[in-house]
Amino acid sequence: LDEMVLPPCHMMAQFYVSNNNELSCQMYQRSADMFLGVPFNIASYAVFTHMLAQVCGYGVGSLSIVLGDAHIYKNHIEQVKEQLTRKPFHAPTLELDSSITDITKFTMDNVNLLDYKCHGAIKADMAV
Repeated sequence: LDEMVLPPCHMMAQFYVSNNNELSCQMYQRSADMFLGVPFNIASYAVFTHMLAQVCGYGVGSLSIVLGDAHIYKNHIEQVKEQLTRKPFHAPTLELDSSITDITKFTMDNVNLLDYKCHGAIKADMAV
């Protein structure tokens, strides 16, 4: 840890199975860069939860994320204003290769987003 630029922001996840055999995840994030980091963390933990549910033979439940220090950096204000002017597209559908039964066997080729549509990139420097 003493050699890291920053300590990990997302630091703890709890997975649990409901009575109806669905796997859910609750993740705690101590620091939350709302413009650059959190959207990536949401997508990552959502896909990871789906992957774990598949290899464990469960349905997919919910993803809950608890944010500690949620913030927008000063050098991202203009980018956030631009983001807020955009109308969201419909969410895509996640498709995993159903033949994968070992979490270590997933590759990018086994993960697909169907009907994914996005706006153009908004560039912003990482704030450290």
